[in-house]
This record gives sequence, structure tokens and C-alpha cells, in this order.
Amino acid sequence: MNSARVPVVLLDEHQVVRPGELGTVIEIEDWAKDKGYDVHHVDLDAQFRCGGSERYVRWVKALLGLSDEPAFVWEDEPGFEVRAVDSPFEMEVLLRQKLEAGYGARMTAGYCWPWSDPLPDGTLVPDVKIGEWAMPWNLKGERGVGDAPPSALWASQDGGFEQVGCVYTAQGFEYDWNGVLLGPDLVWREDRWVTQRSASKDPDFRNTKKVSDAEVDRLIRNVYKVLLTRGMLGTLLHSLDAETQARLRFTLARKPEHANVP
Repeated sequence: MNSARVPVVLLDEHQVVRPGELGTVIEIEDWAKDKGYDVHHVDLDAQFRCGGSERYVRWVKALLGLSDEPAFVWEDEPGFEVRAVDSPFEMEVLLRQKLEAGYGARMTAGYCWPWSDPLPDGTLVPDVKIGEWAMPWNLKGERGVGDAPPSALWASQDGGFEQVGCVYTAQGFEYDWNGVLLGPDLVWREDRWVTQRSASKDPDFRNTKKVSDAEVDRLIRNVYKVLLTRGMLGTLLHSLDAETQARLRFTLARKPEHANVP
């Protein structure tokens, strides 16, 4: 703001996923007014992510409690599909079929498992373990290891499907088909979402003195909003938690459009 006559800020408040990241409409407006700028707020009401489905983005935000809109039932559109699957095995099989058919496909997950460095022989540790299913995280660094691409190319380069992407790798990228594993850091209990901070392995969330529970709750919801909006043709969902999985299936049931979900 000090170096431009007309600062223009393009902002998605729900892309903030780390403590200390800045960016809310109120903060930016306050800073601008302190500098003596006139502020013009323009809502961009069209987007090209998720097959251009504004309704899907609304559904995600309503589902996660990130908007004032009540949760509603999703109905598939000609350009975008959503479904809940029974296991990570099923998710992997379905996404691999899409990959073999020539589409882009990736799996992502909440940061609920440790993230090991590669072994001395270059083997990746299958840290993301769900029952008998396991897969490694994407690489942390900017150098590929074996068939695994560097983190910057995980979403696009061959070999990326064999690792689970985290939000810090997937953010900013899109692929045709998106699989999202919801971990125990965000679960549905009776009539609301409950953030379980202790289930997160994200080192940025460990310091309880610097990062409040309320901020962690906001950031974890934002993480899943980012992960759920990477697909261009469709999204597959699976929660490790039975009650949360039932919630997901309830919001995907074939019901009249815009029916409110309690």
C-alpha cells in the first residue's frame, strides 16, 4: 500500500491455512483507511474452479460452517460430481480408473499423520495409514526422489498419484478428479463440527500459547475448504470417523434441491 497509487487485493479469506497468514476484508479495509485510501469492495461472483460450479463452492462452505448459509443437500451437475466412498481403498481404485482413462487425479488428506523424510535408499515412508491401507505423503522438498516428483510438481507430474498431498502442496493447484480424506482433526458430533486439535500433526498448531483453539478451528476448516475445491470434474470424500462419514452421506443424499440439512 505504501508503494502503489491504486493497490488492488484479490482475496479469498478461506485460503488462510497457517497461523500468522494475513488477509481478511476487515483488516485490509482498516489498513487502507489508515493510509487515507478510499476503499471499493467488489465481489467476484464467478469462478472457474470446480468445473465453474459456484453452487459446489457454496455447498463446501455451508457444509464446513464457513458461511452464514445453512448446509444443503448437493445434487450433481452436468459438469461436476460428488460422492462419499466407503474406504480409502475404494477411493484409490476409482481415482486410478480416472487416471488410466487419461484424466488428472490426486488424493489429499488433512494433516493428521506424521510426515517422515525419505529413507536412505530413497523409499518413501507410508505415513498415511488407515486400517490396512497406507500411502506416503508427497515429498517435502524441491527435488524428486525415485518416481516421486518434487512438491511443486506433485499435482501435475507423473508419479504424483502415488503420494497423498497435504494442503501446503495442493493449495493453488487443480486436477480433474479429487479425493479427500477427512482425518480425526475435524469430526461431526450430533449437530456441529468439532475440531480435535490433538489429532493434528501440523507443527504450526502445537503452540497453544501462540495459537488459540478458536484460531486452530478456523484454520482446520479452511484447510478442508481448500482440499475440497481442487477438483475440476468431481470430488470423492471419505472420513475416518463413522459419524462424520454419515454426515457426509446425508448431505449427498438424493433430496429436493436446496433442501436444508439440520
